[in-house]
Amino acid sequence: MSSSQPRKLLLKVVILGDSGVGKTSLMNQYVNKRFNAQYKATIGADFLTKEVMVDDRLVTMQIWDTAGQERFQSLGVAFYRGADCCVLVYDVNNSKSFETLDSWRDEFLIQAGPKDPDNFPFVVLGNKIDIEEGKRAVSSNRATSWCQGKNNIPYFETSAKEAINVEQAFQTIAKSALLMEKDLELFSDFPDPIRLDAHDRKQDLGNCAC
Repeated sequence: MSSSQPRKLLLKVVILGDSGVGKTSLMNQYVNKRFNAQYKATIGADFLTKEVMVDDRLVTMQIWDTAGQERFQSLGVAFYRGADCCVLVYDVNNSKSFETLDSWRDEFLIQAGPKDPDNFPFVVLGNKIDIEEGKRAVSSNRATSWCQGKNNIPYFETSAKEAINVEQAFQTIAKSALLMEKDLELFSDFPDPIRLDAHDRKQDLGNCAC
């Protein structure tokens, strides 16, 4: 057993979905255990961090909440890069917000450019289940079928307002992100050839009489 402490992992999670589906509320409920009934559109992107235990390992989750409005989507590129898990959120009472999940997922894969897009971890949250049943527009079966057809994406029905399934969903998100990071760690012991080349070039320039 090595006595050295393992380095603390930072897991980057990006939350995507249409405007008004509850992305900010879900993040605030999970991190701060708070719900604000006043809707305020996210401008650009914002993030919160939370330390969590995942499989006996302390990790820091950095959760990025991005604006759902199309005019802000161009800001996404920098925020998508380096993500370890992507959370797709829709409102179970709004079928359009469910139908756009495909384009949010495709957009993320294009912008983030993960090494293995087929196996990149996504989690889908159907939010606002606290609203009366008669207003529901997307059935559990429809959402589950969509997730199964996309490499069995984990699916949770949540309420940021009532704190239903929020903790459980983010536990799965953290585990998915940690698995992604562990895969990347396998290669972290190898030296970076680009950095070495750059260093060698600097030495050559130092000896140059030009």
